[in-house]
This record gives sequence, C-alpha cells and structure tokens, in this order.
Amino acid sequence: MNKKETNIIVKRIERWFDRLPSMFVEDAQPLSAEYSWSKNRVPFSERLNKKFKKAQKGLIWGKTWESAWFNLKGTTKKEWLGKTIIADLDFSGEGLVYDSKGNEIQGITNGAVWDPNFVRTLVIISEKCKKNEKINLWVETAANSLFGINVDPDPDQENPMRHGSYEAKVEKKNIGVFRKDIWDLYLDVRILLGLIKTLEENSIRRLRIINTLDHSIIVFGDEMKQAFKSREVLKKELNKKASSSDLKVSAIGHAHIDTGWLWPVKETIRKCARTFSTQLNLIDKYPDYIFGASMPQHYQFMKEHYPNIYKRIKKAVKKGQWELQGGMWVEADCNLISGESMVRQFLHGKNFFLDEFGVDVDNLWLPDVFGYSAALPQILKKSDVNYFLTQKISWSQFNDFPYQTFNWRGIDGTEVLTHFPPENTYNSELDTQFLVPAQNAFKENVKLDEFISLFGVGNGGGGPKPENIELGRRMKNLESSPKVSFDKASNFFKRLNKKKSSLETWVGELYLELHRGTLTTHGLVKKQNRKLENKLKIVEFLYSCFGVQNYPQEDLDTAWKKLLLNQFHDIIPGSSINLVYKTTHKEYEEIHTVLNKLILKASNKYFKKNKNSFVLVNGLSYSYNSPIKIPSRFKGFSLVNSDNELIKTQETNGSIYILSDLTPMSFTTISILEKHTPIKKRLTSTLILENNLIRYTFDSNGLLCSAFDKELSEETLSSNGNVLSLYEDRPLDWDAWDIDFYYRDSLVETAKIKKIKKMVSGSILSSIEARYTINKSKINQTITLASNSKRLDFKTSVDWYEKHKMLRVHFPTKIKSEQATFDIQYGYVKRNTHRNTTWDRAKFEVVGHKYADLSDNDSGVALLNDCKYGYMVLDNVLDLNLLRSPNNPDADADIGSHSFTYSLLPHKGTLINSSVIKESSNLNNAPLLLDEVETNLNNAPVLIDSLGLEITSLKKSEKENCLIIRVVEVLGKKSSGNIYYSGNLTEVNLMETKVYKKSIEIKEKLKITLKPFEIKTFKLS
Repeated sequence: MNKKETNIIVKRIERWFDRLPSMFVEDAQPLSAEYSWSKNRVPFSERLNKKFKKAQKGLIWGKTWESAWFNLKGTTKKEWLGKTIIADLDFSGEGLVYDSKGNEIQGITNGAVWDPNFVRTLVIISEKCKKNEKINLWVETAANSLFGINVDPDPDQENPMRHGSYEAKVEKKNIGVFRKDIWDLYLDVRILLGLIKTLEENSIRRLRIINTLDHSIIVFGDEMKQAFKSREVLKKELNKKASSSDLKVSAIGHAHIDTGWLWPVKETIRKCARTFSTQLNLIDKYPDYIFGASMPQHYQFMKEHYPNIYKRIKKAVKKGQWELQGGMWVEADCNLISGESMVRQFLHGKNFFLDEFGVDVDNLWLPDVFGYSAALPQILKKSDVNYFLTQKISWSQFNDFPYQTFNWRGIDGTEVLTHFPPENTYNSELDTQFLVPAQNAFKENVKLDEFISLFGVGNGGGGPKPENIELGRRMKNLESSPKVSFDKASNFFKRLNKKKSSLETWVGELYLELHRGTLTTHGLVKKQNRKLENKLKIVEFLYSCFGVQNYPQEDLDTAWKKLLLNQFHDIIPGSSINLVYKTTHKEYEEIHTVLNKLILKASNKYFKKNKNSFVLVNGLSYSYNSPIKIPSRFKGFSLVNSDNELIKTQETNGSIYILSDLTPMSFTTISILEKHTPIKKRLTSTLILENNLIRYTFDSNGLLCSAFDKELSEETLSSNGNVLSLYEDRPLDWDAWDIDFYYRDSLVETAKIKKIKKMVSGSILSSIEARYTINKSKINQTITLASNSKRLDFKTSVDWYEKHKMLRVHFPTKIKSEQATFDIQYGYVKRNTHRNTTWDRAKFEVVGHKYADLSDNDSGVALLNDCKYGYMVLDNVLDLNLLRSPNNPDADADIGSHSFTYSLLPHKGTLINSSVIKESSNLNNAPLLLDEVETNLNNAPVLIDSLGLEITSLKKSEKENCLIIRVVEVLGKKSSGNIYYSGNLTEVNLMETKVYKKSIEIKEKLKITLKPFEIKTFKLS
C-alpha cells in the first residue's frame, strides 16, 4: 500500500469505529417514568413526600441547579431471557441511580463539551435477565452538566442571565440488551487505532495493524452477529507481547473532584456520591481494579449525607481496592494560605484518615494546584508525608520543566520525592493514544522503569468507566505499548524511593507560569481568609493561656475545617462561579460569629469586670508599638497601663488612639487615671508627614514625590511613588485565572486627584486624606505615619466598577539589587529582579504574603500589605496588584466596595537586620481588645527571647490535654534563643504524635537553636 491508500483505509477504520457505540444497546424499549421536582436535594428517604407527575421523553423537567426524582418502571421482554440488560438514561444533566431499596448503583452524566468520552449514560441492570423481570429504578437528577451550567464567557453586567442558565429535559429513559460482543470489539479496535495514531508512520507494526483492522471490517460487514469473528481477526495483533524495554505503568483509578468550581459545594456532595457509588460498583465487578480518592472533606460529606456509600468505601479500603490519597483536608491552594493553615490541612486531613480508616497517608496529592510554595517540603516531611504528586507544572507558559521525577528541595534544605505523571493529565483514558506518547516523553525513561497514570474522568467527577479498565487490561503486555497494571500510588512511591539517589534535584518553589491572576481575583475572599487565619490563632492563644481544661476544641475544630474547605484551589484563588462565593462569604461570617462568641466567653470567664479598663492581648512573638484605636468612651481621660505608666493618647476626628509598647505574647490592662483636657492638634497646609526618622512629601496630585530617610540622610525614591495605575486586563485564556505579560503595554490611565488635604498632625500619628477617581471607580486613601516608625500606611477604600481592568500601585526606589525578597509561609524566597532568562521573564507576577523587600547591603525598601498577594518587582520598582475584574466564571467578581492597607517601609540595613518582618506582622495582627475588663495576667505560659525565632502557634494538642508550641526560624540563618515555660517540654512532629526529643526540665527555660527556616513543634505538659 502506498501512503494515500493507507490514509484511505485509516479513515475507513475510524468511521467504522465511530459507528460501533450506536450498536451497544439492542432492541431498546422506553421505560415509563414519573418525576417530582424540587429546588434542592431531597434524600431518598424523603422522595415520596413530593407529588409525582408523568414524564415523557422531551419533558423539560428543571432549570438551573434544580433537582428532581424520577421513578422508572418496566418489564423485560421474553426474548431477553438470560441476556445482559442495560439502561440508557439521559436527563440532560447529572444523576444518581438507585435500586428500589435505596441502594446507590452509579452516577450518570450527559457529559461535557470538553470531551465526548466523559458521557456516562449506560447502567447495567441485570447481568442475566430473568423471565418477566420487573424494572424499578430511582434516579436523583440535577439540572447541571458535568461542568456546571451554560455560561456566556463575557456577559454584560446588565444581563440577567450573566451567572448562567440551564434547561434539563428527558432525553433518554430506555432499557435494552447490552451487546457486550460489540463493546469488546469496540475496545479492541480502540487499542489498535491508538497505536496507528501514535506509532511512526512507516513502522511495520503500524502497517500490519492497519491491514489487520481492514480485514476485521471485511469480516464484520454490517452484521452485528459477526462481532466475535471480527475480534478473532484482531487477536493476531493484540496478542503480540511487549518488549523488555517497554516501561511499566502503575494505573490508578482517579476522579479529581473540585470541591467548588463551576458548581457550588453542595453539588460537590452529590458529585462525590455519584462518583464513589460508580467506582464501588466497578470494584465489585473487577477484582484487580484499584480506585483512589483524596480530600477527607469529601469522605466527611459521604459520612454525613450518604452513610451507605461511606460504609461501602470502608469495606473497599479494607479489601485493598480503594486507596486513600493525599494528606490535606482538601486539595488546597499552596500560594495563598498561611504556613499554619498548611499545617492544619495535614493535621486534620491525616487525622481523619487515621481515625476513620486506620491509614496513615504518606503522600501529598495535588494534581491541579496553581504552584507550590518552597516552604512545603519541610511541612510535608514533618507531617510524615514523604511523597508528592502533581501534573500542573506541565501547563507552564514559557519554559518546559526539566524533570518529571525528582527530589524537590525547600527553603530549609528538606527534600521530598516528587512525581509528575508524563501524560500531563489526571484525566487519562488509559488507552494507547495516551500511554504510548507518555512512554516516549517520560523525561526519566532512561533511569526509571515505570510511571503513574491517573485515569478516569476528573474535575467534574465520575472517575474511570468500565471501558478504561478493559483498555488497561488489554495493555498488560502489548507490543509497542507500556505494560499496564492496576496499583496503588503508595506502592509506586515505595518502589520509586529506592531510586531517589539517582534522581536530579529541583531547588526552590515550583512556580506555575500560568494562572497568575489567582493571586488577586476575588480580593474579599483572600482578605477574609487572612483575617480569619490570624483571628483563629489569637483565639487559640487566648484560651491556651488559661489552661486546656476549658479549651473550646470542638468549636475551633469546626471553624478551622470550614476555613480549610474554602482554601480549596478553585475557591480561594477566585476561579469559581458566583454561587460558590455566596456560600463562602456566608461561612466566613459564621466563623467570625463563632470566634466572637468565644472571645466574649473568655472575656467574661477569665477577666475581671471593670468599666474603666480594657485589656490588649498581643499574641505575637514581637512587641507591638503601632497606634491602637480604642473605644470612644475614653475620650478626655488620661490612661495608664498595668505598671501605672502614663499612656500617650491622641484624639483625631472623633477617634481615640493610644501608643503603648506591648511586649510579646502579653496582656496589658489600660485604665482611666483622671480627666484631662484634650490637646488641640496643630494642622499645617503642607502635604508632609514627618517624624524624627523620616519625612514623606506629597504633591497636589496625590503622588508621593519624596521619602527622605533622616536616619540615612538620603532620598529613598527615584521618582514619584504611590502611582495608582489602571491597565487593560484581557488574558488570552482563563479570564479569572490569568494575567498575561502584555498588560504593561495597555495602561488605561493613572488615578486623578479630586481632593487632598492634611488631616492631622499629632503626637501619635499624622495623616493626609486623598480622594481619586480612575475610570468608573473611586479611591479614597487615609495616608498615615506614626510618630515612632518609618512605616507609611495607605489605608485604602475602593468603589470598584470595572470590567477587564486591573488596578496596581508602584513605588520606584533608588535600590539596585539583582534580587528581591518575598514573604512566604514560614520564611521567604528570593527572586531575580532582572529578566535575563526566560525563567525570570516568566515570573512577571509572583506571590508574596505580608511583604516584598528590595535591599542592597546598606538599606532597603519594603512594600507591605494586609490582604494582597500579587507582586511585581522589576529592577528598582516595587509593584503590588490591588484589584482585578475578570468576567468569567463569575461576572460579578470583585464588583463593589473594597478596603485594604498597603505600607511603604524604608529601612537601614538588609531585610534581616531591619524591622520589616516585625512591622509586617504588626500590620496584620492588631492586638485583641477586650473591653470593660482588667487582668493581673501579664504574659502567656510560654515565651521566647530570640529575634530570629517566632512562636507561630500556641494551641491545645489535638488528642492530648496539653499545649502545642510551634517555633519557626524566620530570618533564614541559624538562630538561638530561650523558651520559657513551666512543665515538661517534648519535641514532636507537626502531627503532634511522633516524639523527636524530650526535655524533663520543670519550671525552666530551654535554649534552642534552629537552622535557617526550621520549624519545631513542642508539646508542653
């Protein structure tokens, strides 16, 4: 055959292959149907409480996010006796099929536009049909597809359907005879057709397969009864064995289910039920098949809402056919959440699997997360997690990541064994078209003999279909294909661990060159998350100071898990639909309510009532000496602290501020001394904020035109700062997710001043008020300088009404440095400020938590914030992303009012010799004010006396009646200090179980030395 003849035959094979699925169901007959509509999910036990009506094919039964129960009935034909009977069900959405007794059989879905192979409508009803067998099925349906509802990718704000629409109707409700012989033929052809598409064009193997398939078509003719003979022809090629050079594949059934994304979390509960029941059904049919699922939150959903499924999962785990994967509570974003949140993800996640299943999961399972912090390896290892799996870095925009299996080294030097499946997907279909290219592309195929394949429908859930398992079986030992076997990830990693010494090492963060917009989108979600992370810690600190016997563990456990759920990698990044965020913000308010009640309860129980006093609780390992706003009833009074020292006060525009040096981890009572005459504040017309350390000058346009550091006797800025700029923001793809590098060429305008004036010059603080407009939005700023600091706070409120725009602020400095430093979880990372390489150019938007710092050997400038994450540092410019306004998948993303603070902080010396870390902690952690009380308590039961060591958490142990103390080295150097405590101190892992080192010193201090960025956890009993 010449090339043209070959191509014609291949086309013929493809068309024949495409016709085969239409033959799977023979003699299809409609089932009679009744349905009952509901707005939300109705459990099986309550389904009969609703009124049922007849349902014919074509009936529009529901609209967006609605639900219904269908009861399908019928009787088998006498001709079907002994045959396999299958239902073909399509209700234009998703559904869960039950038998008449309420046992979940499997999920169904009409699929998605992304891939027709995601469709799942066939349900085996009877393996061997009996005479006049009665069919009685129940289907819980949902008016949404596998990937949510129909959404305009760029709707107008006035469009009433801007959040999407959906119309569900009865498409199919048939039963018939399942032609397994045709199905098997289809799978045989699929395997060989995949080889035709992936092998070299002129290879002998490929040409012989084409010839054999052509012969198979001739044998088949158009006679379905010839399927067996047609399959016999194909055995010649299917029975050829793999070579010794072909790699092995550990195939793991998988169904990545996004906890919230294009559907609300409440729909995820049903997605889990559909997926898990389907996979349990497959486990029963295929004894060699293994399915795995991560995210304890999903298992908790089953335990609460589908106890029968949960019971079956437990049996499958015990049987060894269900693998528990991933140590986190959910597959959380790893850029935005705090170090302590990371620890709690593992603490709650691993404990759930251990308590419920007796399994200690030792891998981190994050196939779809948008970048990975360099702090993770140490947190993993100290949580007894030794292995890490993802594939997302293969999405990177500019550079091809050099490894797929490697040792990943974090900021403290800890390494963790990491694997990226070379198919570059977690939705593999486990056929030759996926695995043959993966074998060829596997970057370690010279060193390693196997890789992982994650097969099954993911994102929207579903997992593998029977055909995927059958395809895998056909590739167990097939020429020109890797050798497939079903296995657990844990077994794969144990085998891989023996080869780790031969693998390369990647040092530092795993930066995803994509989805940079998720550092900014849905700013209020990010703000609430950070505020609640800090609030949870101060409430834990508060109760830890009064013994563990009355510690509100259940309330805090619930609050933490609610926060952890919303740290899922499509919720906190801002890449979910509007409906998701309605629930998220409701849950944030619920957490605030619980914590406020706990604070009030502690105030009433542990503090003495005094209307003339209040108590300030500083939970930081740093002193707090920034201005503090206090209740207005103290207006006109002199105030003293617990040591009877006079407290400096200032009355400004009806508000009262004090300045008091709160020692680390302390309680300070402030009380009324006597009435006094308020000092009148002197105002000047000059737009200057100045103290003994620094002088800031603004011009009439609201720009910071000078930042003169008196300590250094030099100007800090190279040109005007606080430049508020609006850019066109239309990424090529993934609106909510992405920022593309060309945005810098699309400046729309800079903010225009409407009003600027000096508000106050006082002994505690001075401020300027500025009002701007920018396009359709308004910006108000109160710019404040305290009398004892160089930190200039820009307290900002924005009425934001933009679409496809991005608001940024930048400060050009006089600092020349090849690297800038960015705050991350439990430490910092350095990134280049130049664009010498493609790797540097790709990092035009990077994550920073509380600060980004640009320093040379003499001095530096830091840009701090209280709830933002997206930084750009290029050459000498510090730039912070303040707001975005994407239109998809949430057309209301960020529209409305925002408030936040960013701060400029010039300093002497390098970052670690400056006050940047302390000031950024102060900015983010104002002391807790307990009103109308006093206390004799001065300090926490645990203190530390080192500049480089920080106590990041003081809490009750999860499972013992003792305290847990977390200490972190934050300067990136070896740091020593003393821990002061009373009791027995035992060093443990982050899971609070494994003992590292025990001290039996009682009522003493313990000198500790930590390596750069080291985390140590102690149990105090």
